[in-house]
Order: sequence, then C-alpha cells, then structure tokens
Amino acid sequence: MIRPALDHLVFAAADLASGQAALEQLLGVPLQPGGQHQYFGTHNAVLNLGPLYLEVIAVDPAAPALPRPRWFELDTPQMRQRIASGPQLIHWVCRVPHLETALLNSPEDHGAEVALSRGQNRWLLSVPPDGSLPMGGVLPSLIEWQSLSPAQRLVDHGVRLKTLHLTTPDPARLEAALAALNISDVELDIETGPPRLEATLTTPNGEVRL
Repeated sequence: MIRPALDHLVFAAADLASGQAALEQLLGVPLQPGGQHQYFGTHNAVLNLGPLYLEVIAVDPAAPALPRPRWFELDTPQMRQRIASGPQLIHWVCRVPHLETALLNSPEDHGAEVALSRGQNRWLLSVPPDGSLPMGGVLPSLIEWQSLSPAQRLVDHGVRLKTLHLTTPDPARLEAALAALNISDVELDIETGPPRLEATLTTPNGEVRL
C-alpha cells in the first residue's frame, strides 16, 4: 500500500531556462526536461532526489491566455517580485494513497481536487481555486499518482534531501495538519516566523541549503 510521503519540492523561477541554470550551478548536477502543464500554462525541469524529486517551474511564454489563475501564485505580482532574483523554494507536495480521503481528513484546506495529465503521467492534485499557496506554502499540496511518479524514471545523480526547513507564524497548527497526514519520511525543522521554506540537500560536492 502507498504510504503518505513527501513527493516533490517546488522551486519557482521567473523563466525556466535561467531557473534551471541557477539550480544546476548550485547543485553541480544537470536537471532533466519535464514538460508543459497545459491546464496551468507552465513548464518545468526536474531532478531525482531518490524516492522524491525536485522541480523548477515557470510560466510558459508559449501558453495561451488561461480562464483560471495559475497554481503556486505564479500570476501574482508578489511572486514575480520574489523570484525575480532567482529560483526560490516556494512549496512542497506530499503523495497520498487516496486524495479525496486525505482532503476530508485534513484539518486544513489544501484546495480542490484537480485531475491532470501530461504524456504518460496521470495524477490528482489539490489546488486552491485562486492559485494560492496553502498557509503561505508551508502546508503541502497533496497528490495522488495514477501513474508512476517521475522520480521513478529520472536519472539519479546522487542528490538527496537531508532536511526541510519550514517557518510559519503558527507551528502548532502546521504540526497538527502534518500529523493528520501521517507523513514521517522527511526530517522537518519547523520554526516560528513569516512563511518560508528552505531545504538542505546533500550533493556530490557537499551540502547545499536552498
């Protein structure tokens, strides 16, 4: 049975090429092409982190105008300003065996269930209708894979997540939400402060904190 677990880290960038290049320079390994998300008008590049993966995502300039807000607040002036200087870790996504059940059992609002696909990938994802980040990004979105996770098909360059650092105005509230999800496969460091995420990664060249 699939157990709840961290699925991937979301880095946002002003544009995909510069975001990918910046992460490759910081981590010392290449990212692989991901693809387009037609429903949300974005595209990404990805990196294996063992049982999970990292994605850098950006607005796809070739995408047509959308009838809905993009996910991860990518349409907002605040997010554009935040990522103007380089890619930023803005969110994390946890996989669950059954998304509808997880959303019903959570004490927090992760968003609505959205069915998405790209090529051979099929998944259900929780996304707030306004494209906002739950609890400023520190509360994970939830994903139910209906195909293999990309992590199972990516080249492994030996990069791993050591610790996910989460800052939030209400640590007790976040801890209660994570306890309800029963996610125990990641080392979390939760502190008090404005919403913020950082990750400590081990790479072939040593530790990197992003």
